[in-house]
Amino acid sequence: MEKVPMTASGHIALLDEIKHLKTVERPRIIQAIQEARAHGDLSENAEYHAAKEQQSYMEARVAELEDKLSRAEVIDVTKLSGDTVKFGATVTVVDEDTDEEAAYQIVGDFEADVKQGKISISSPIARALIGKSVGDTVEVNTPGGGKSYEILKISYR
Repeated sequence: MEKVPMTASGHIALLDEIKHLKTVERPRIIQAIQEARAHGDLSENAEYHAAKEQQSYMEARVAELEDKLSRAEVIDVTKLSGDTVKFGATVTVVDEDTDEEAAYQIVGDFEADVKQGKISISSPIARALIGKSVGDTVEVNTPGGGKSYEILKISYR
């Protein structure tokens, strides 16, 4: 069984989503199914079929999240340190072409959210950064072409 690395905050978010699905969404969907059943003939009852489809989607999502949770390897980023980039690091880089600075935290696949500055460990930029130190330059092949970044700072928070 392959372990899924995740940060402590990602683990909490996973638990929160499962709790929400089980305590809020599941009862809401069950109520919708009961109301649709009360309308009579189920063969042509669109509300019933829509509610059953929602239930199927929600139960599949719960199973997927519980699978990730069972394989989770929670890594407490605050206890990490070092001079090289590894999982959980927040890396400040500068684009050598545009001189734009950006900070990225390297997180597990399902936690990734570029808008929040969190990139997946399996993304091209994260793979290029892993093992590098401050001052190193990395080349990243992106869909928009090659990019060159210099590492300015590495922190674990």
